[in-house]
Amino acid sequence: MNTIIVTKRGADRIRRGHLWIYRSDILNAEEAESGSIVIVRDQGRNFVGQALFSDTSQIALRFLTQTEETIDRDWWRKRILAAAARRGSLTSDTNACRLVYSEGDLLPSLIVDRYDDVIVLQTLSQGTENIKSLLVELLVEQFRPLAVIERNDVRVRQHEGLEMIAATVYGQAPGEFEIVQDGIRFVVAPLSGQKTGSFLDQRENRLAARAVAHGRALDCFTFTGAFALNLAGVCDSVVGIDISAEAIQAARRNAELNNATNVEFREANVFDALREMETAGERFDTIVLDPPAFAKNRASIKAAARGYKEINLRAIKLLNPGGILVTCSCSYHMSEQMFLGLIAEAANDAHRRLQLVEKRTQASDHPILFAVPETYYLKCVLARVLD
Repeated sequence: MNTIIVTKRGADRIRRGHLWIYRSDILNAEEAESGSIVIVRDQGRNFVGQALFSDTSQIALRFLTQTEETIDRDWWRKRILAAAARRGSLTSDTNACRLVYSEGDLLPSLIVDRYDDVIVLQTLSQGTENIKSLLVELLVEQFRPLAVIERNDVRVRQHEGLEMIAATVYGQAPGEFEIVQDGIRFVVAPLSGQKTGSFLDQRENRLAARAVAHGRALDCFTFTGAFALNLAGVCDSVVGIDISAEAIQAARRNAELNNATNVEFREANVFDALREMETAGERFDTIVLDPPAFAKNRASIKAAARGYKEINLRAIKLLNPGGILVTCSCSYHMSEQMFLGLIAEAANDAHRRLQLVEKRTQASDHPILFAVPETYYLKCVLARVLD
């Protein structure tokens, strides 16, 4: 196993609990092979840990352990099973969840999602890509799935010099099939859908929204209707809006699957639709804002903030007194403090008083590791308009 020497700054970062060392903190990596597991030492030759090495990404080292234990097939098996075991309480309510959440489960750059009898795998670094066949073998051995799909068509792999792939790597997966989440049925297509087939990270937030929603509801950026269908059972009527014709078609299909007759889906640009509704004097009792990530990087934060403030301002104006706002940001670069601040600004500009009902994050099968702030990306705020 090759040894890499890192700066004191890099070593201290790991000793504080983070799992990454950046390329700028590497002093010597001449003999290390791309994607290999390496021993990492500081400038005093003190042991720091064992990590996956990337020779192209700015995240050059992703740490697996800070001990000198043997990292072999059994090590990977135990880590994967430990992560899956932590999801035990979820299985009674849903047959779709995330089994492994990369750094959040101490398995950097590895994502494993389960959709009923189909497992979807993402190997997001050179290191996990190198052992992909082993990972597939272990997943088949431990979970006995009908099929394993790799959804390795995400942008982060380009930083690793890896090709973009979406393919079945074990068994035969149907093009689409049904999953159930908290009593609601959805059609998913893991080989072609967004992310690995569904937005699993919002599942618990949809339940929270369902608990406080009422009256006439509006679901913005509805995608395939997940929030809208959760609201349908407790609201008089629901309107779902999305700019994608394909998403709207899928949402209507999901509504039919659940016999949700009080839901209407419209193809529209949310920004335009909110302005038009305000002009028309429309009002709602519940509004959900679940947009895609507006801030893809630090450079886009200012523009993203304008977008988030705009939709929140329009939504707050459209709510009746006592109305509920469910507003989300899945942009890691948009901090919770920034997000809460712009919601407050939007309420002030709308001349409405907004009361916080609850602050939420991503679902519990996407665990946040305190020492790795990058694992905390989804912010969800439930608020009430008082007057």
